[in-house]
Amino acid sequence: MAHDNVHAMSPQDCLLALMIAVSASDENIRTSELVKIQSAVNILPVFAGFDIDRIQVISQIVFDLFEQEDGLDALFGLIRDNLPEKLHETAYALACDVAAADGHLEETELRLLEEMRYELNIDRLHAAAIERGARARHTTL
Repeated sequence: MAHDNVHAMSPQDCLLALMIAVSASDENIRTSELVKIQSAVNILPVFAGFDIDRIQVISQIVFDLFEQEDGLDALFGLIRDNLPEKLHETAYALACDVAAADGHLEETELRLLEEMRYELNIDRLHAAAIERGARARHTTL
């Protein structure tokens, strides 16, 4: 069923899928992470004109993939096929924001972010700057 939609992933779907993947990586999607994902979709220019109902569809695709042994590889395959290179840093920044949303980075989230840096070919220095920005935005008093 989900596979009908898999091949028709837009760049926006890819950004969303990576945010959901980071959130789901520790098998516990927190409210703060969901709020972060929804506000990104509602506010950011890259999501202009995006159908908010796609969140449910893309979430299901990510969950289905995560139930498979090589699901993460399959997810990155979809990302490579459908996400333009100019959006790779955007994707990483959004993923970092979701990971930082609850003020606490789990080991599984860190591993997935590391994998994303590699798969998206994010320059180490750029990655450090993006991570630092995410930390700064999500620091609490």
